[in-house]
Amino acid sequence: MKDLKYLAAFTIPISAFIGIYFKGYWSFITPVYAFLLIPALELLLPVNTTNFEGKEREDRLKNMLFDWLLYLNIPLVFGLFYFSLHELATSSYETYELTGIIISLGIVLGTNGINVAHELGHRAKSYERILGKLLLLPSLYMHFYIEHNYGHHVHAATKEDPATAKYNQSVYSFWVTSVTRQYINAWVLQRKLLRSENRGVFSLYNDMLWYTLIQFIHLSFIYYFFGASVLLYALLAALVGFLLLETVNYIEHYGLIRKKLPSGRYERVREVHSWNSNHVMGRIILYELTRHSDHHFKSSKKYQILDYHDSSPQMPFGYPTSMVLSFLPPLWFKIMNPRIPDEMKTSGL
Repeated sequence: MKDLKYLAAFTIPISAFIGIYFKGYWSFITPVYAFLLIPALELLLPVNTTNFEGKEREDRLKNMLFDWLLYLNIPLVFGLFYFSLHELATSSYETYELTGIIISLGIVLGTNGINVAHELGHRAKSYERILGKLLLLPSLYMHFYIEHNYGHHVHAATKEDPATAKYNQSVYSFWVTSVTRQYINAWVLQRKLLRSENRGVFSLYNDMLWYTLIQFIHLSFIYYFFGASVLLYALLAALVGFLLLETVNYIEHYGLIRKKLPSGRYERVREVHSWNSNHVMGRIILYELTRHSDHHFKSSKKYQILDYHDSSPQMPFGYPTSMVLSFLPPLWFKIMNPRIPDEMKTSGL
């Protein structure tokens, strides 16, 4: 029964549904819940550094419950997405209500969409990777699959990685550099993959072309059935969704850098190159994403058995709280900069 705690991840889309259904000031219940209530709970609840070992670990790997908890996000995300578009097309809203609904929908697209897509995108089974790509569609971020798997996990904590924030770089600057460079990198990586198979850019095996086409059809569908104004709202919600992802990217590796070896190559990615958090609320809501150090240590590990490492740099707060702090750069720098190892500060990301 204790494993059902991950059902708490569904409270984000549930809160968004409540906001859309009841309208008015309820429209803001999701951002209030995600960025005020959850951080408050993280400050009150103790951290949990427990790792699973032996038979308990094996049982968790065999238990399909953990997989179905991920799969259920697909009907939830798409159901809420199209319910939102229908409501926006058929009802009249005040400007503040529209703002709350777009932010709420964007939060769902980021947490239950992109975050779950990230987990499924690392799976060995092809149908799970396809489901992961599907969850990236509403945020118009399907290129994330290529850049993250073939780029970020190779170059994390180096200057070559657009998803690694530099020391003293603000989250707002990072949004611009990470979004643009990741998209460009995805095309570069796709071309390399095609070249390795002796295929050209204009090939049926060019996933980036397929992602572009699928996302264009997705937007055309919204325009045809819901109109231009709702299309604009969908675009804004997608913007909120992928900026939420980039904020997570920002806090995950901020200021951390791998050493360059005499050979010119970087040292291998270790648990010291990602920020870890054991705060229980963030762990549950984000499907253990906050144990990011172990994820980079072995990316194929499923979320339910990710470990805590004593050597990992520890965040003073959980990921939701840290995301809020990152929106205030002076406060973020004051709290986080002293925690970065001195040798990494002088390595010059």
